[in-house]
Amino acid sequence: MDNRPSPRPSPEGEGEHPLIEVRDLARYFDVSPPLLNRMIERTPRQILKAVDGVSFSIARGETLSLVGESGCGKSTVARVICGLYEPTRGSVLFDGRDLASIRDRGEMLRVRRRFQMIFQDPYASLNPRWRVERIVAEPMRSHGLARSKREMRERVKKLLADVGLSPSDAEKYPHEFSGGQRQRISIARALSSNPEFLVLDEPTSALDVSVQAQILNLMKDLQREHGLTFLFISHNLAVVSHISTRVGVMYLGRIAEIAPTRVLFERPLHPYTRMLESAIPDISMSGKARTPVAGEVPNPLDPPSGCTFHPRCPFARDKCRIEPPPLLPHEGASVACHGIHEGWVPIQVHRGALATS
Repeated sequence: MDNRPSPRPSPEGEGEHPLIEVRDLARYFDVSPPLLNRMIERTPRQILKAVDGVSFSIARGETLSLVGESGCGKSTVARVICGLYEPTRGSVLFDGRDLASIRDRGEMLRVRRRFQMIFQDPYASLNPRWRVERIVAEPMRSHGLARSKREMRERVKKLLADVGLSPSDAEKYPHEFSGGQRQRISIARALSSNPEFLVLDEPTSALDVSVQAQILNLMKDLQREHGLTFLFISHNLAVVSHISTRVGVMYLGRIAEIAPTRVLFERPLHPYTRMLESAIPDISMSGKARTPVAGEVPNPLDPPSGCTFHPRCPFARDKCRIEPPPLLPHEGASVACHGIHEGWVPIQVHRGALATS
């Protein structure tokens, strides 16, 4: 039985706080060689700033997607939110409560029950020695959500049916399923604790294109049915356009631009966002302008000064090389770009560039 309360209205409508709020989040990793090596080679410590000052909020019932090239920090943000990494700086608030302020283990478990994570690799995220019934039931068992084994079995069968599998699949092992079916099992496991918030870390990137569409449609159906809130991590803007309410574009540990999905695709502001959109095949032959951007992502251990995108930006000026741009509102979006706010970067409008639903 689902005892979760019905989802409350969006903060925009009732003035309530967002379900998830991330404030100035940073996560650094010490990737230095051992001390003896550093002393012999006379080299300093090396600190990787995987996430460096990220802020955003997610209202109840919406889907925020974080996109960007590999190594931009989007998966690290997801892992910090889920408690897999400790933040170096900043805070994560869930339903108005700072997760770092919760010291009691029992209280933390009650809060953690309300959100779950679905991982990228459906082959590595399931225990190959467990039957599907035990895999799906584990969150229920951990949080004491079933009064009897019979109730647990019935709940597992219902969850499997909800994600498009047969109740009889509960007796099978993970190796008996395809990649898409295994991801459905992961979704059923995540739903078994009656969560309100799901973190989806590239859940379709390891799947065939046709299977990706099925999983995305399943997630949208489950979101409507259960009133779920999603943080969706991806490097694929075409996938993101299908499922997102808002999209945040990350580059070298920071957010370059964040906007409602349709706004982002019809009027991308940041030159990096334009570069990502230019990589999407234009099947409709709309003739939309392309923004060529040369170069590769800089070494994250030695990022450029000022705006970290300036070595690849066709509009970069001296100010971009010196001063990091703040993330500021601009015509329905928020963008970290001196050129947009000061008017020297032309704004492109892509009418009908990509169907977003």
